[in-house]
Amino acid sequence: MAAAASIAFAASAGAQDKNPMVGGAPMLSNKNIVENAVNSKDHTTLVAAVKAAGLVDTLSGKGPFTVFAPTNAAFAKLPAGTVETLVKPENKATLTKILTCHVVAANAMSSAISKMIADDKGTHPVKTVGGCVLQARKKGNMITLTDEKGGVATVTIADVRQSNGVIHVIDSVLLPSS
Repeated sequence: MAAAASIAFAASAGAQDKNPMVGGAPMLSNKNIVENAVNSKDHTTLVAAVKAAGLVDTLSGKGPFTVFAPTNAAFAKLPAGTVETLVKPENKATLTKILTCHVVAANAMSSAISKMIADDKGTHPVKTVGGCVLQARKKGNMITLTDEKGGVATVTIADVRQSNGVIHVIDSVLLPSS
């Protein structure tokens, strides 16, 4: 319900300066993806992973980027010990691959994604900077993303505008096929 409301709200006039709160923090459209993410109490695992992967400078850059941002609860769904293993220096390449499969080199608002899904008769392939191809679909008013392993994430908060793109909060971690 919250995602549908935020999608409708973001589409309304003047929404650019009225981002939804994420993780109890205001998301300011004049700050970049990293500057906003560090303030969300729901994204501490994602921020730690981005730091461990060495992606802070990239995601602070000009963009535009669309980031499908898994919450701490999404990371907690992974098998026990997965996150702790991934953030070790020797696993940086694997972590980077997983994280970049959450990033698209575009500023894709939910209305544009929904239109692409409709234009493609229900499923739109989304190519990520990590080389993954996600399948975007609609489930009621919600956008879902299916990863290359068949896992499905739902956008729970859409259209969180950033100075260098947009964040869509998701409820599961998206995984590459390898």
